[in-house]
Amino acid sequence: MSNFASSTDNAMSIIRNAEAACSKCGHKNGITVYRSINVSENPELKDKVRDGSLFLWKCSSCGQTNLSRYETLYHDPEKKLMIWLLPEGVEISETQMNSISLHAKAIGGYTLRLVKDAGSLMEKVLIFDSGLDDAVIELCKYVTRMEMISKAPDRSGALGISDAVFHFYSMQGSDTDRTITLMYPSEGKMCGVNIGWNVYEDCSGIMQRNPHMKPGEGFEQIDSAWVDSHIR
Repeated sequence: MSNFASSTDNAMSIIRNAEAACSKCGHKNGITVYRSINVSENPELKDKVRDGSLFLWKCSSCGQTNLSRYETLYHDPEKKLMIWLLPEGVEISETQMNSISLHAKAIGGYTLRLVKDAGSLMEKVLIFDSGLDDAVIELCKYVTRMEMISKAPDRSGALGISDAVFHFYSMQGSDTDRTITLMYPSEGKMCGVNIGWNVYEDCSGIMQRNPHMKPGEGFEQIDSAWVDSHIR
């Protein structure tokens, strides 16, 4: 992605053809991979990232739907946002990442994030498109989880909530009447919990009173492990 690093503002989406084996029948298919995604240049790609369809492909032999797993850099110049999807086991040059980080820093005002799977990329885009701070949202998840555990009727229910992975789903309403919906798996199905805007404001206040919690200027992974590192 050297051309991306050399001109961050006007970077083009980088689209390549690749070959992938079906997870069901092993048939090799030609697929499209997006090594970088510039949603100012290709706004149609944002919706495909948001609903996950960008990373799905159907086998031409058996019809199985497969999930693509590759590295990509999501770039929203209008929001000054870059999210680097770097799956486990996929490595890139540290020099390359530092080069893009320094270029974004020189422009100023950029938010840089690192995620490990397509679902996390989808969630980050939804959060920032809603005008929210992902670090505050992670703190909201933690506070909500702790409250739900304290109200669980039995130990097994508390353990189930403790192990559940919470995801931002949506925000409804306006001003102080806004409601944030978080989703989490429970007993084989997805459940939702709504939190009031006051929870988000309280968590934002915690962040402001604890400047050491502020994410750095480089590509940083902001998730439950990040919250745990600051809370515990």
